[in-house]
Amino acid sequence: MLNECIFCKIIAGKIPCHKVYEDNNFLAFLDIAPRNPGHCLVIPKKHFRWVWDVPDIGEYFEVVRRIEKVIEKELKAKYVMSIVWGEEVPHAHVWLVPRFEGDNVEIKLGEIKKLGEQEMKRIAEKLRKALK
Repeated sequence: MLNECIFCKIIAGKIPCHKVYEDNNFLAFLDIAPRNPGHCLVIPKKHFRWVWDVPDIGEYFEVVRRIEKVIEKELKAKYVMSIVWGEEVPHAHVWLVPRFEGDNVEIKLGEIKKLGEQEMKRIAEKLRKALK
């Protein structure tokens, strides 16, 4: 299963991502199928099927909170939704989806916004700099 896990491949550097944050235990990157610009995924580097299986869940959610605060400030989001779905990829992950005034986004599986490569790079760089 680990050899097939797309998030494990991203952690191993086998699949590129727009990295926003990384430490010894966690990685955050922009979702390739964003619900809004700045939609991030925060994952543990060690493979766990569910968020609730992460041994130090407090540390995990401290990282999630830190990234949420930066997304809100840097992207001028009205607020940031956090979603623990876990259905689409069998690796623990938290979605952070910025919400903007009048964005009319309904969070449903399968609905995405198309962002260009340059826009993804710009957002990732802005968030990464603010998280240093």
